[in-house]
Amino acid sequence: MPAVTAPEVFRQQLLAAMPRLRRYARSLAFDPSAADDLVQTALERALSHWHQFDQQRDIVVWLLSIAHNAFLDLRRRERRITLVEPEAMQAHQDRLHSDPGVDIGLRIDIVAALSALSAEQREPLLLVSVEQLSYAECAQALGIPIGTVMSRVSRARAALRETLDDRGRGHKPSALRRVI
Repeated sequence: MPAVTAPEVFRQQLLAAMPRLRRYARSLAFDPSAADDLVQTALERALSHWHQFDQQRDIVVWLLSIAHNAFLDLRRRERRITLVEPEAMQAHQDRLHSDPGVDIGLRIDIVAALSALSAEQREPLLLVSVEQLSYAECAQALGIPIGTVMSRVSRARAALRETLDDRGRGHKPSALRRVI
């Protein structure tokens, strides 16, 4: 049986980490197409610098850091953040004829609340809450102190809670219409 080479081990680790990389990219970009572009950019950068990867380091943290930096590069180029409005999201889903699932209203509210957060709050919140990175891993991926990560996650959670509570109080369900 031939020995497994370093490039092959790296490739296997990369393939195993791709679902988490894609999920994080989608949470950053709020657009599946832009997220796929971000994943491709991160993978291209990782593959071109595979020899610099330290095997003692977690490849997921390394890839998320690459994706984060690629996203920041993109934001610097665009000089603005595009917010996704709930109505625009609904219109987009209607155009794609996609099945939004059982509770589209809650998903639209969460996406709107997340998009209302600053990127500085949203990114560590998603890394800690969705990707389940530790605060230290998140700090390493974003290149910021651990105390800053803790503070931003706390403020982001409070802002989300407030936004979603406000929507819940002010939201009146529309009358249902029976179509025969």
